[in-house]
Amino acid sequence: MRAGMIGLGAMGLGMAANLAEAGYLAAVYNRTTAKAHDFAQPLDVVVYEKPEQLAAQVDIVLLCVSADNDVLSLVQAIAGSIRPGSVVVDMSTVSSETAVQAAALLEERQVAFLDAPVSGGVEGAKNGTLSMMVGGDEQALEKVRLVLEAMTARIIHIGPTGTGQATKAVNQVMCAGINQAVTEALAFAAAQQLPMAQVLEAVAGGAAGNWFLDHRGASMTNGVFAPGFKLALHHKDLKICQAMAEQVGSHLPLTDATVLAYRQLMAEGFGEEDISALYRLKHLE
Repeated sequence: MRAGMIGLGAMGLGMAANLAEAGYLAAVYNRTTAKAHDFAQPLDVVVYEKPEQLAAQVDIVLLCVSADNDVLSLVQAIAGSIRPGSVVVDMSTVSSETAVQAAALLEERQVAFLDAPVSGGVEGAKNGTLSMMVGGDEQALEKVRLVLEAMTARIIHIGPTGTGQATKAVNQVMCAGINQAVTEALAFAAAQQLPMAQVLEAVAGGAAGNWFLDHRGASMTNGVFAPGFKLALHHKDLKICQAMAEQVGSHLPLTDATVLAYRQLMAEGFGEEDISALYRLKHLE
């Protein structure tokens, strides 16, 4: 099965590399063409100047872009050239409503659409250990499962179109709460002038241990916030979560607080940093 990747950002680049290593990647498209050529040059991979050119040459189109409008514009672009029987897998983080709209556009072309957002950060994308939550036709998922397994450690079919994105929203809300708890706790430890390396080792081995503490604890307490997951992107995701919650009458107080904190950090110029930059605010309180 020939796969084409659209979007070579921090996540897409790692996923595309794993697809190439597994022998599935045939083509790439990226808005910044030079980046696509730099990636493809040592590989037997074609760079296309337009997404519709890529879609006409592959069996599975993989999307990894930043926003709802990007997904819809790309789906509209490829709808005219993609071959019936192909599968489009969107690994972006967008709203469930966007997933449903994209699926409807492609259904007219007899093309299956899977909303398949991922969790695991840049490290997971690079190492092929992402967790993928999938909405859409289960038979379409089975058709492309081997390709997706080249990028993931876990693939869970959630239900019909849109449920993958809804599950990713759950993930993003949970990440907001974990970020709040870990940054607050470590700022509390620093205020008590505790030896932070020992604190991290002790806490990580107990009931409070978690992925975020393991992967961001040492860096944040040393004032390093290199992006694994950009704060501005999580802010965008949490705004989606807020809109989804409003539609069903849910309340997300931790998410609301995190959105406000991120807004402050973005205004101060920290939007391109990792979400652990929340520690900047906790450490000053």
